Parts: sequence; C-alpha cells; structure tokens
Amino acid sequence: MSHTQFATNLIDALAKGEIRLHQLPENLSRKEASLIRREALQRITGTPLTTIGNFTFDAQPAKCENFIGAIQIPLGIAGPLLVNGQAITAQEPVYAPLATTEGALIASVSRGCAALRAAGGAVVRVDDVGITRAPVFRSSGIVESQSFLAWVRNNYSEIKQLCEQDSRHLVLQDIVPAVVGSTIYLRFRFHSGDAMGMNMASIACDRAITELISPATGLTCISISGNYCSDKKPAMVNVLNGRGKRIYAEAHLSADILHDILKTDAASLCEVQYRKNLLGSAMGGAMGSNAHHANILAAVFIATGQDVAQVAESATGITCLEAREHGALYASVLLPDTPLGTVGGGTGLCTQREALALMGIVPGAKKPGVDTLRLAEILGALVLAGELSIMAAQAAHHLVKAHVQWGR
Repeated sequence: MSHTQFATNLIDALAKGEIRLHQLPENLSRKEASLIRREALQRITGTPLTTIGNFTFDAQPAKCENFIGAIQIPLGIAGPLLVNGQAITAQEPVYAPLATTEGALIASVSRGCAALRAAGGAVVRVDDVGITRAPVFRSSGIVESQSFLAWVRNNYSEIKQLCEQDSRHLVLQDIVPAVVGSTIYLRFRFHSGDAMGMNMASIACDRAITELISPATGLTCISISGNYCSDKKPAMVNVLNGRGKRIYAEAHLSADILHDILKTDAASLCEVQYRKNLLGSAMGGAMGSNAHHANILAAVFIATGQDVAQVAESATGITCLEAREHGALYASVLLPDTPLGTVGGGTGLCTQREALALMGIVPGAKKPGVDTLRLAEILGALVLAGELSIMAAQAAHHLVKAHVQWGR
C-alpha cells in the first residue's frame, strides 16, 4: 500500500468514527498526523482548515495533543526600553515582543517606554521566590494531623533529597503546612533554575509522597494539587508569600516628561490612581489594584512561550503613584506572583525562541537562572510602562480616541 493510500485510509477511518483523533499510528510524524486530522475534520464539519495548517515552527516539540496546526497571533515590538536591573542595565536598550490582537496596546506600551527612557529607565529588582506545589492529605483529625506534621519536620532532609534527586537545578526551599479540619496541605517551594518549574515540582512532590511520606505516615494523598499552591488562580497566599518571581519596578518622572510624553500631570494621575485603582478595585472586590497588568503579561507570555493560564494569578499586582515636588511623579508596580521560564514548555518553539533572543535571552549561554531573571526584569519594566501610559490616557480622556484610531 502506498503512503498516500495509507493516509487516505486513515482519513476515511477518522471521518467515519472508526478510530479517534488520538489513535493515529505512532510512526507518523506530527506534521503528517496533523494533516490527516485536518482532512478528516474538513470532511466531518465542512470547514476549510488551510490556514490553520500553514505554520512555520517545527511541530515535533510542540506540547499539544491531537495536533492539527496553529493559531497565529500578531506580534509587535515595544521599545526601546531601558531597565536598571541586576541582569540588565540601562545602557542596553531592549526591544520587547508583544503578541496581541488588541489595537492600541503596543502603541500605548511604547509610549510608556518613551517616558521611562526620558526618566533614565525603570529600576527593577526581582525576588526568586520559587514555584510551589501543595498536595493535600486526609487525616483522622487534629491529633493525627499534628503527628503527621511533626514527622514531616523531622524528616525534611530525606524529603528534600528525594525531591532533588533527578534534577540538577531543582532545589527544595521549604515546606509550609496548612490544616483545616481533617485536611492537611503541604506547600512545597522550589527554585528551578531557568525553568518555570511547575512540572518539575509536581514530579518531585509525587516521588516524595509515593516513596516516602505516605508509606511512612499512613496518610493518603488525596491530590497532588490541593489548590493551596496556588496555580493559575488569583490567591491571597501568592500575593502575600509570592510565587515564581516577585517583581518590583519603579521610576521617577519629571513634570516635563508627564506633560510632553504622557500629556498629563501628577495630580491628575494620582486622582485616577486613587479613584480607579484603589477605590474602584476595592468596590469591585478585585484581587490586586492595577489598571491592566494582565494585558502586558498576556502579550509577553504568548510571545515568549510561557504558560498563558498563569496570567490569572500574575495579574494580581499593585500599581502605586505618588506626587513628588515640582510636579514630579513616583510610579511603581509590584508583581508578587509571576511564574516565568526561559527553558521548557512553549519556550522551546522556534518562534518563541526568536522572541526571547530579541531580548538577549539565548538558553544555555549564561549561568542557570540568569536568563529568567532578565526576562522578569524586562517584564516588570514593561508592565510599569503600560500602567503609566493607560492611566495617562484615562487622566487626559484620550483612551477611547486611541482605541478608535487604532481600530478597536
């Protein structure tokens, strides 16, 4: 049977429901399998999928089941951006890729970058808090829970050794417990080099539980994740204790910069901050007090191959504006919960690798952890730029006009 006839038979079988999308032969390349699935889906639904099948990246490393192609998202550049950090200095202008379908976003962030350039750059510092995973256990009650936690404390070194044994870069930092009723959470916190580390942490926790903790204590692990981690959800435990990277970015902007670039003044910006970001967020019950951290986070996450769902937790940051002497402004952002990586997952796709390389991030060229620190510093400065620009647009009542002009 020819290869063409073999593929045709598979398409027919899929279209007739004789086999399912995940049951194609394993010896097919991912690109061949995607073509067969697309042809079958076109027959089933009558929908042309030519564009979805037209992509440039190598499909082999793509982490995607039942793969059929790719969705394209426009990519633009903001910058140059000046960052005074520890992995990057303001003498090194950065051009940052942002993937978005929202008109005016990149123009707005670029205006914020211009304001930061005029101010000498954003000062950014990053705490490597570490990625967390919190399995949940069931006990018979208080006495057994206390005995279990005492065992964990007394056997921490053995747990740490098991967690770290299969990775050169994963390092257990601590285990913080929480108890409610007969339920126990163990919040493991790891440093993971340049990897975001969620899968590494899950594997390490599972090994420690199945090989040591449950056999030794007799307590059942109900789930590897008990939501006290807390992954991909806005959560106060992450706001207070941090997760991934905790990012601080700030700048001092003169009255001239506010007037000439942002078209506003310190008093107007501070009133928007007070009535919108602070009071408005409180009235709405929002977790975090910011104008649109999620916009910049999502655009950078998509462009650089991050886990986009983690925007749900990363967008719980706080923006601060303070009027200073002579009409100047102090502006800062806090991103307490920002899981990031520059190796693993979507960062390995060729398009995302190019986007990272645009920012001077080439995996393996530096000491482990430095690349992801660099990305975190750039991200902090970009979020600050985006906050300054959108709040200035709202203070000057230019926001709607900008969106109309840029097709939104």
